[in-house]
Amino acid sequence: MILHPSILALLLSSLLISLMTLYASCYGFQILRRWDIASGSELQLALERRTYLISTIISYFLFFQLVSLFLFIHTADSICQLFVGAMCAVGTLTVNSFGYPALLLKVITFLMAGLWLILNHADNKGYDYPLIRAKYLLLLMMAPFVLAETIVQGSYFLGLRPDIITSCCGSLFSQASGGIASDLLALPSIPVKITFYLSMALTFAAGARFYLIGRGGYLVAALSGITFVVSITSIISFISLYYYEMPSHHCPFCILQREYGYVGYPLYGLLLLGTVTGLGVGVLQPYRSKESLKKILPALQQRLTAISLICFLIFLGMVTWQILFSNLKLEGY
Repeated sequence: MILHPSILALLLSSLLISLMTLYASCYGFQILRRWDIASGSELQLALERRTYLISTIISYFLFFQLVSLFLFIHTADSICQLFVGAMCAVGTLTVNSFGYPALLLKVITFLMAGLWLILNHADNKGYDYPLIRAKYLLLLMMAPFVLAETIVQGSYFLGLRPDIITSCCGSLFSQASGGIASDLLALPSIPVKITFYLSMALTFAAGARFYLIGRGGYLVAALSGITFVVSITSIISFISLYYYEMPSHHCPFCILQREYGYVGYPLYGLLLLGTVTGLGVGVLQPYRSKESLKKILPALQQRLTAISLICFLIFLGMVTWQILFSNLKLEGY
């Protein structure tokens, strides 16, 4: 294992988050089975007293879960010089077989933690804990992913050895590399570009419609998720080329480095925040009829939609500006 402050922080925080999530999940089982707001039993009163404290604590832990995704990527990028052949996070993540699964799990738990925080915020606005079952059900669904992330991330960091020779991003993100990366690079550039801008346009249209007339919440959520996948694909396929100003450099991680102004952090941050808030609109949609939330959820969903659209708009603006004013000019792009 490589001793690094960020690695130690990630391992410790991941363990604490897992333990807290498991504890809250056990409590969630009682909520799902025994919660009855109309009851004045001793058990119900005990559940009501404990739920606010547990929800508050788990909120802080899950907020750090959001931050830990970027800390994980930053750590993988910052220690790349320790491995022969590595030039960015790509090389570090390929040191062993746990790197990319850990990253994927962190993205999944990021999205789930964000949705839980939205549900918890809405639940705290109601006077009768209207979403308590929904948020603890989501927590139970999230617990296996959080636990798996802790195990896989721990296996990844504990398996790092500085004498390992790894691969650079140029060899991985090339059409000759094989696997998912080469499949993405083999996609025709013009259709990918059209799909990217079309997905953004549809998301903006659906979001504007919901913001103005309050209809299509599920559509906003679906398009936000699709736009996230399309945007990640587009970064690898063509967007990254304009930042590197190199026609063959498709790495989605090098844009996180200083020579490119760390532009990857705001790009990915905006994309993730826009996706989570867009998905949150759909997650809240089934509960608009609850009596204690009738006047609260429409305004909250409207704010989430506005945040999502602003994030996607800034992301789109940054990307389009780079494409238009980059020194790289490619025929067919």
